[in-house]
Order: sequence, then structure tokens, then C-alpha cells
Amino acid sequence: MIRNSIPPTSGVSLKARHYETVLNQHPSIGWFEIHPENYMGDGGPPHRYLTAIRERYPLSMHGVGMSLGSSDGIDAQHLKALRRLVNRYQPGQVSEHLAWSHFKQKFHNDLLPLPYSDDSLRTIVENIDRVQDSLARSILVENPSSYLEFRDNRYSEPEFLAELTRRTGCGLLLDINNIYVSACNLGFDACDYLARIPWDRVGEIHLAGHSIQQIDETQVRIDDHGSPVTDEVWALHELALKNIGRRVPVMIEWDTEIPEFDVLLGEAAKADAIADAIHTTTNAVAR
Repeated sequence: MIRNSIPPTSGVSLKARHYETVLNQHPSIGWFEIHPENYMGDGGPPHRYLTAIRERYPLSMHGVGMSLGSSDGIDAQHLKALRRLVNRYQPGQVSEHLAWSHFKQKFHNDLLPLPYSDDSLRTIVENIDRVQDSLARSILVENPSSYLEFRDNRYSEPEFLAELTRRTGCGLLLDINNIYVSACNLGFDACDYLARIPWDRVGEIHLAGHSIQQIDETQVRIDDHGSPVTDEVWALHELALKNIGRRVPVMIEWDTEIPEFDVLLGEAAKADAIADAIHTTTNAVAR
């Protein structure tokens, strides 16, 4: 089974509005991430640009439509389209969300939550196994952002993720912004969450911005990927890197209110600087 091979540096989301900038300027960035669903057509300008960019940069595919949590299983046509795309571009990593988005042939344009129960665990394990067998590679699974929690959860989220990786051999895509958003919305300690993560299974980190909405007397943080990473998320990210004890790929996500490419490069450079400082300190202590 193919293992992931993205460089342990910072990358950014590849957006159509930045295609020409990337091809004309050849920016100094470690890698790019795409949503494969945007490239599941057979041809056209998206593939022409992506082929040219793939010749210069490593690529990661981060899915939003596989619906790993669906009790009626993985959609065969979606999986076939993903496999075709993976074979065409040979990405260094493939990842998906811990969520569901279809049931009984009804598809929802959202990443919906699921209870952390034994039934959910069995379903997701079966679905991940099917995806990994089809792609002949391990995938990474991302922790969600949460706004409500199920009353009858049997596992905490870190426990659920740890058991998922143990049973399937998949890795974790640790979204630091999602942890912070969920901690604020649900009232748990983000540092305690990090303390229970199986660090040897973390293959990538995501960072993004979020917004705050006032609903009656309550502030709700929304994972909208439409602004710079906040100071609180940077601090949590630094703690996560220290716990991991090694360099991993770090992705800057920005999916709404997309800025000029230089803004994304600035966020990526900040992530690299934090990793450089921690790595240098760790090496000095080890000596």
C-alpha cells in the first residue's frame, strides 16, 4: 500500500484564480492541495492548468464528498472517479473528512456530523478500508469542526480517531482550527484534546481562519476558511508541533473571501518559521 509523501513544509490551497500566478511566477511553496471533486471532469482548462502545475509541485488531494460516515457505504461512481484522478496525478497524499454527506441517494452539500458510537466506528472502518483498498494507498482522515455534540457518544473525539487509525491503518489530518472552533463551541479544553491524540499517526496539519456569529446570548465560531489564522490557533499549532516532535506537512486553507496569492504565501511562511524555530530548539536540546 502506497504511503504518503508530501514534503514536511507548508503548502496552500490551489485556487483557479491563482493558476496563472503560480505558472508565471513559480512561487517558493512546498506543495499544493486541491479538492478532487473540482477535477472529476474529463478535460478542459482545470486539467490543463493542473497538469502544468503538477509538473513543478507536489500535490495533495483533500476530498469533501466521499462521505466516510454514510451507513449506506461509499458511492461507487465517486470512488471510481477519485481513483482515476489519483492514477492520473499521483498525489503525495489523499485525505478525507470524518463526516457524512449522502444517505439513500440523497446528497447534501455539507460535511455532516456523526455520533462517536460503536456502530459509527464499524461503518467508518468499513468505508475507509474500501477506499484504501481501491486506491491501493493509505489515506488521512480529518477531525471535524463541531457545533453540537451527540448525547450518547461512547467515545471522545480523540479516542474515536485513535481507534479508527488502529483498525484501518489510516493516518490523521489534524485540523488545528477545527479543534479550536469545537473547543470554543462545546466548552472543552483544546490542550487536553491534543494530549490524547496518537501523534505517531499524524501525517498533516491544517490551519485556517474562522468567523464568529452571535446567536442570542451565545457566540458561535464558524469554520469558514475566510480569514487569516488567529493568534489562538497559531499558539495551539505550536503546541501540537512540540507534541509531534517532528516536522509534518502544514496546509493553509482559504476557501472563502479568497485573497491575493501573496497573502497565502505570507501565512505559509509564518507556519514554516514556527516549524523552523521548534525544530532548531528540539535539535539543540537533543545534542
